Amino acid sequence: MLGSKERFRVVSHTCECLATLYELCAVGGVYFIRRTVRGPVDDEVWESPRNRLRSVEDLWVRLLRGRAR
Repeated sequence: MLGSKERFRVVSHTCECLATLYELCAVGGVYFIRRTVRGPVDDEVWESPRNRLRSVEDLWVRLLRGRAR
């Protein structure tokens, strides 16, 4: 999980109008996927392990196609 002061760049994201938002993020030369589920009181945030771009891009494409686990 990111520290509250750690800065990252959002490379791509899904539609922000949905309750669940996915973001492909980069920080310090590594990439990860961040999922935010918006709740009535608080948001739940989950992050994938950080890895090389190719590995995370593969997960990102599978996620967008509905094939990620």
